[in-house]
Amino acid sequence: MTYSIAQFFLLGAITFVFVGLITAPMRNLAIRVGAVDAPTLARKVQKEPVPYLGGVAIAVGIVAASYASLLAVDFSWETLKLASFVLIPAIAISAMGLWDDLKGLEPWPRLVAQTFTGIIVAVILTATDTMGFAFSNQIVNYTVTVLWIVGVCNSINFFDNHDGGAAGTVAVITFFLFFIAYDRQQVLVSALAIVTAGATAGFLIWNRAPAKIYMGDAGSLFLGIMISVLTIRLSPGVVPSYKSLAIPLFLMATPILDTTVAVTSRLARGISPFQGGRDHLSHRLMRKGLNRRVTAFTLWGLAAIYGVIALVIYIWPDTLGLQVIAIGAALWLAQLIFFLRIPSEARFFMACTICRRSASSVARSRSCCCAVILLA
Repeated sequence: MTYSIAQFFLLGAITFVFVGLITAPMRNLAIRVGAVDAPTLARKVQKEPVPYLGGVAIAVGIVAASYASLLAVDFSWETLKLASFVLIPAIAISAMGLWDDLKGLEPWPRLVAQTFTGIIVAVILTATDTMGFAFSNQIVNYTVTVLWIVGVCNSINFFDNHDGGAAGTVAVITFFLFFIAYDRQQVLVSALAIVTAGATAGFLIWNRAPAKIYMGDAGSLFLGIMISVLTIRLSPGVVPSYKSLAIPLFLMATPILDTTVAVTSRLARGISPFQGGRDHLSHRLMRKGLNRRVTAFTLWGLAAIYGVIALVIYIWPDTLGLQVIAIGAALWLAQLIFFLRIPSEARFFMACTICRRSASSVARSRSCCCAVILLA
């Protein structure tokens, strides 16, 4: 059965409205149970506590819209099974993220859970032969799939550090993913992509600067699974194969850039890559003088540029594919250098006047029991 693009847009619009409506009561619930992100750390930019649980609204919206659309227009056990292979792992990892939002988890248990989820999804995708592109070696397929799922989950999670930044960027990514999947007549991938775009855009009503609610780890990890699995299932059908592989990489180029910049700068400073900090793209853009809204627009614009690059590779693989890949790679490397040249952290310039700790010691620990740290 074939569906018009108008039908898909209607599905996305319904999801947009639904998530926009349920986010408000989810915000009220978060306030009642005390699930808020308080500005207690130096890296926090908000002035007042901001509720979590926005990710629950996103997950509920995507799951409800996906299953409802299946029941309404194209129900079969096979389609239900294929949709569940995406949604159930996303729900499971989102539950872990919700626990982290409410109770807190160390990085390693999170990484183990992501890896375990990645292994399960890799086995399912390989067993059901639903990978958009597969290598001839099964071990390579498993390895690349697990690494991609874990990498994308962490990348989206890292990227959720600015009002509207992650939600808007995911909306842009999945919008371009939808167009490619729709043209390839991948109905299920198209539906899940447009639903994800609608849900994140609906959440953006509440998450744009100044944010009234955050998606939290429950949302960012859920979206990480969704995007990673959808990009694996996407079958661009472009030859040679490296051009097909370039398409999901460019779709994810902006979150990958953010993760690369943050991790590289942290390793260079001798701190853990899993330690939070104000060293992401958004923080660096604000140090360049951009306000919070313009910073979010800039991040969305970068995602759109790379989305256009992916689309051009797909539409004109023979005439423009190689040239556009080269230009896109050069642009990404230039941006990597540009962002790494912006200071990773605001400079601490004042030592504690009570306990006499040095400014460098205070800067390394990012805290002091006696004094308020002033930032340059």
